[in-house]
Amino acid sequence: MSKKVAFLQGNEAAAQGALYAGCNFFAGYPITPSTEVAEVMSIELPKVGGKFIQMEDEIGAYAAVLGAALTGKKALDATSGPGLSLKQELIGYACIAEIPCVLINVMRGGPSTGMPTGPSQSDVMAAKWGTHGDHASITLVPASVQECYDMTVQAFNLAEKFRMPVLVMPDEIIAHMRERIEFREPGEIEIINRTEPTVPPAEYKPYDTRFGDVPPLAAFGSGYKFHVTGLNKMQDGFPTTKAEIVQAEEERQVRKVMDKVDEIVDFEEFKMDDAEICVVAYGSTSRSARYAVNAAREKGIKVGMFRLKTFWPFPDKQIKAIAAKVKGFVVPEMNLGMCSVEVERCNEGKAQILTVNRVDGEPLNPEQILVKIKEVK
Repeated sequence: MSKKVAFLQGNEAAAQGALYAGCNFFAGYPITPSTEVAEVMSIELPKVGGKFIQMEDEIGAYAAVLGAALTGKKALDATSGPGLSLKQELIGYACIAEIPCVLINVMRGGPSTGMPTGPSQSDVMAAKWGTHGDHASITLVPASVQECYDMTVQAFNLAEKFRMPVLVMPDEIIAHMRERIEFREPGEIEIINRTEPTVPPAEYKPYDTRFGDVPPLAAFGSGYKFHVTGLNKMQDGFPTTKAEIVQAEEERQVRKVMDKVDEIVDFEEFKMDDAEICVVAYGSTSRSARYAVNAAREKGIKVGMFRLKTFWPFPDKQIKAIAAKVKGFVVPEMNLGMCSVEVERCNEGKAQILTVNRVDGEPLNPEQILVKIKEVK
């Protein structure tokens, strides 16, 4: 049986991926260049018994998502740079309260309102460091319309498995370009749902570490009564200031992700087997980088590409291994050096690092990357 195919925008594909994952609640506020996600969800969710609501602002939208997620819904929001900034307090709340949900953030120029219709890759640090306090982050960076679909499914799976907010961050080019995609058949991608409690309601604690670093999560309204707070808390969810409990709780919430890095981190290697130079790229820039790598190979330059699919957790182990083998890295990105800082940290002074940075609202082209490849000594 042939698969259903379509010619979709990245944003439209992401919405369809959310539906495949079982998303049944969307709250959002229109913002360029992510609004198409909301438009599709407003049409499709009522067809499957889901709920769509447009809130009064970006903060209210994410608050509604958290409330829906606590009732057992698979909840989604979509935004862009200024909206991401406004949501940071509630992203922090979702982290400490361990609420599974997905946020699609389409990257555009900044700071502030920046260039609303221009592409950028300048939100990747906000995904990790935007909200205050120590917390883990899982952030996916698609490079095609098909990946917008597949990675949104993956994001819901990760959110449910690790009981936390997960971000999908296409840049504006990927979000608005149109490509042929294949809809996944039922069962083709495993769908993960949160672990529900097996103990009687009277014995349930929402942060009970007897069940591991990711405690089971009951749904409000299911007969389980429990407390949720943005404060440091005990296993029953009520606030505490006891130093040993706070320390252990904070460490657990980071550990639940960092102990599973090998399971979470996703990447692609392109012509890296004999590479002496490595281009590290992600999102739409990786498409230009692939072209530049092929052009350089035609000139006899041994270069390959390491493409990030997961930006956070950052693929430290893989970059460190590459640094021990190559003479140089080239890091192209539509910001002034956010990924290159991470590459430099992992490189530990072993290889040369050259950057290609553009923040003028135009995409990086293959020639700009090829020029830098030729400069590696």
